[in-house]
Amino acid sequence: MNLGGLCRTCEVMGVKELVIPDLRLTTSWEFRKLAASGQQWQALNECRPEQTPTWLRHQADYRRTALTVRGTQQLTDYTFSEKTVLVLGRELTGVPDDVLAACEDKVSVPQYGQVESLNVHIAAAIALLVYRRQHPLQPEKNNLL
Repeated sequence: MNLGGLCRTCEVMGVKELVIPDLRLTTSWEFRKLAASGQQWQALNECRPEQTPTWLRHQADYRRTALTVRGTQQLTDYTFSEKTVLVLGRELTGVPDDVLAACEDKVSVPQYGQVESLNVHIAAAIALLVYRRQHPLQPEKNNLL
């Protein structure tokens, strides 16, 4: 997964927190290059893959939504809860079954070509744009110099 690019996208889209499998990944040159300094402003947290189902169950105040090629709803027809945890999988294997089971909703990005799936970072960016269209950030007053 392109975690550096995902970090940059999350920061640009105003994501409250990006949870990744290992915070040590953020120290690599590849991550920092792709994040383009987004990691300086994006809140980051860690959850090991084997702990993800338990972590998700503890997010009871949030709607847990998996972005998966095995979605039961199309992203274009989906209404995000304002408080959403967007769950992403790995590039080749997707969202594991035990993680999917901990999510209330499973959504897919509509695809019309021959390729079976999108890059995780790109699919997440599309989902974040849909979320932001439904739940725009309110600009802070008196922030313009």
